[in-house]
Amino acid sequence: MDAQALCNVCTPFHRKPTLFRSPIAFSNSLKFRRKMTVTSELQTTTPTPSVNGAYSQSVRTHKVTVNDRQRGLVHEFVVPEDQYILHTAEDQDISLPFACRHGCCTSCAVRIKSGEIRQPEALGISAELKAKGYALLCVGFPTSDIEVETQDEDEVYWLQFGRYFARGPIERDDYALELAMGDE
Repeated sequence: MDAQALCNVCTPFHRKPTLFRSPIAFSNSLKFRRKMTVTSELQTTTPTPSVNGAYSQSVRTHKVTVNDRQRGLVHEFVVPEDQYILHTAEDQDISLPFACRHGCCTSCAVRIKSGEIRQPEALGISAELKAKGYALLCVGFPTSDIEVETQDEDEVYWLQFGRYFARGPIERDDYALELAMGDE
């Protein structure tokens, strides 16, 4: 049986990812991204903004305002309820802090000033910090119009884990290190 050529709709899903895209390939991928986006949590195809920036009426959208303290910038953009805030910002050429993209670190941590974010996959912050108004943009879905403020990653990390390291620095044990390394 002869292999059939993939249709234009399926081709972007079957290509190997490239690290450096040419401007032509990038503009073609943007045309496709405007038509649909596959979200990781819901595993459904959801329309994203069309050329004029309008969203599908089937998914509610919310205004997101991010006060980027480190850069001294304020970003305002619209995010559908079923899409991650960080991903939608990137789709709109807005640069926000991030690292792991999986909700496991504190690089994209924000403090919620107003509104609500649903973040079922945010493992990088405890329930206690969530209750105090902290959220992770990489795995956060807006459930209302929100205003957030970026946080220093180290501050949030200390709030999360500081009680475990509050006894002071741990002394280095060279003998135990030699044993662990196999005395190489």
